[in-house]
Amino acid sequence: MTSFKTLDDLSPEGKRVLLRADLNVPVREGAITDTTRIDRVIPTICELADKGARVIVLSHFDRPKGQVVPSMSLAPVAEMLESKIQHKVHFVPECVGPKAEEAVASLKDGEVLVLENTRFHAGEEKNDAAFTAMMARLGDYYVNDAFSAAHRAHASTEGLARHLPSFAGRLMEAELNALSAALEKPERPVGALIGGAKISTKLDLIGNVIGKVDVLFIGGAMANTFLAAQGVAVGTSLQEAEMHDTARKILDQARAGGCEIVLPVDAVIAREFRAGAPSEVVAIDRVPDDAMILDAGPETVALIESKLETLRTLVWNGPLGAFEIAPFDAATVAVARKAAALTDEGKLKTIAGGGDTVSALRHAGVADRMTYVSTAGGAFLEWLEGKLLPGIAVLTDAARHVFPV
Repeated sequence: MTSFKTLDDLSPEGKRVLLRADLNVPVREGAITDTTRIDRVIPTICELADKGARVIVLSHFDRPKGQVVPSMSLAPVAEMLESKIQHKVHFVPECVGPKAEEAVASLKDGEVLVLENTRFHAGEEKNDAAFTAMMARLGDYYVNDAFSAAHRAHASTEGLARHLPSFAGRLMEAELNALSAALEKPERPVGALIGGAKISTKLDLIGNVIGKVDVLFIGGAMANTFLAAQGVAVGTSLQEAEMHDTARKILDQARAGGCEIVLPVDAVIAREFRAGAPSEVVAIDRVPDDAMILDAGPETVALIESKLETLRTLVWNGPLGAFEIAPFDAATVAVARKAAALTDEGKLKTIAGGGDTVSALRHAGVADRMTYVSTAGGAFLEWLEGKLLPGIAVLTDAARHVFPV
């Protein structure tokens, strides 16, 4: 990972610190239903406030498309944040302009100010220079703790780092270190478990991973396409017939590069996709024409578990089956618990991420037993694809620049 500055390089006492967080939490009927993103940024907020900084929190919320949408205000998030920390948290219904400047000017050392949804302004997503400059006037330093938004070149995620001395927050630092340990400088042997519905949505990811891992486990409906491409009958299973040539090329590429690809050897099948539907286990080449594959079978689980025993690092993105509905969650749960056990024993580093993956690990009860679980959906996937994330690139660039304070 290219070098970047962290809070260890910052002396924030008495300074105005613009902190980009991701407070885009799920809300239902006006109530916050999951505080994970708030909880994860609290260590950075409290460290800065404890050191006497005047912490000014920036975040987007939902997609107001440059308009003021009252239901997308960050006011309730500010209230939730204050209930969780031992510092005074203020809120102002603007993120630039006189009201924001007045609120910042009245801040005392160790206090926190949450500014309004940055996306209420069209200049945020356009990374507009004038809008960014107005925001930059509110701070002396910029700290980015929103890896989950780092794949967006917006004013608050990329533009500010070009105006102020910039640093990675503790969550960003942890994420970057975990990702570096996953594929850039992993302990070998290293494997990747990639699941999901479609090859077409994960082509770049698979292409990047094949050149970096020793073993690639392919699960979910994606595996059906690889099987069908090799002439295996998959019945009525979800698969992409138009991607068969691509699947075969991926297999050839892996073979040439010395990457072992592991596909299901048996499957749990059913005639309908519903909770409690009658199901059975069959060998992968014995799927009836009127049945669909909805999960990997026990022999596949045993195969994956045996290979996990040989690995030192595992990158996980995507479930092995339709884990949302029992009994088609069995393979994902079993493999997740095996990976967690190996991680507990210090035998395996497990880095996981992506929306479905996080949900699956929570469903298995092991999300807190992995080495690192990223809640960053799009950013995590783009990093796995080998793409340069604007919010990260500018942090490393900024580390080499000198700014007036």
